[in-house]
Amino acid sequence: MTQPPGWYPERPGSPVLRWWDGTQWTAHTQQQQQSDASPWEVEVGRQHDPGRVQQQVQQAGVGATPSAGGGTLFTEPVLVVNQKVKLIEMANEYSVFNQGGQQIATVAQVGQSALKKAVRFLSSYDQFMTHKLEVRDLHGQVLLRLTRPAKVFKSRIIVEQGNGHQIGEIVQENMVGKINFAFMSNGQQIGGIRAENWRAWNFMIHDHTGQEVARITKTWEGFAKTMFTTADNYVVQIHRQLQNPMISLVVASGLAIDTALKQDSRGFG
Repeated sequence: MTQPPGWYPERPGSPVLRWWDGTQWTAHTQQQQQSDASPWEVEVGRQHDPGRVQQQVQQAGVGATPSAGGGTLFTEPVLVVNQKVKLIEMANEYSVFNQGGQQIATVAQVGQSALKKAVRFLSSYDQFMTHKLEVRDLHGQVLLRLTRPAKVFKSRIIVEQGNGHQIGEIVQENMVGKINFAFMSNGQQIGGIRAENWRAWNFMIHDHTGQEVARITKTWEGFAKTMFTTADNYVVQIHRQLQNPMISLVVASGLAIDTALKQDSRGFG
């Protein structure tokens, strides 16, 4: 089985981690931190199957013939976001693929303390805590940082570049009914997200004129995985080439849909 991309010790017991991109070791290293992993988080079915990714694309109604993409997170017309399958989930982790089943990025929830994990396991109050995600390419470089500050009623997501420069925000607009979010950049609304049903499984993304520019569709793994594991999977279709800050906010929406957006609909489900 091919080892998935990730940080691994240079040698057994080494405090230095080196990034494996799925095919070879890279020059990127970092010091090993205390592991965020919990012994309660049991992973299921780790092997990557490009065929399964392509089936998800078909489920979402994308044409069978792949559209040409640029090979990066911001240039592919279709992104498939698969959550790491766990029986018990205390920190969200995702893999991001293009429509051909090739992995192009990873998403990891960071900054989870032992207390936060315990709260997440024992209650639903974690949705009122701050959540942070890092979006990385296959060389380990941080492309986006997504922060959902602690919220009381409505939530927002701060979207930053890897260097910490703020791109914009995704701001919840309502609390009842179909959930809507606004894309804000430099104090102006440049687009937004509209949930297409009260469960908020599928979303339409629009620009400042209301025209649809992208769509997020939840795909289903089958009854057993859906009922007995915590994984959620989404397909993001981007209808045309977009420029920053719009493309970063669209991509951020697809990658944060479960951790930062869909959680807010649980109270209505």
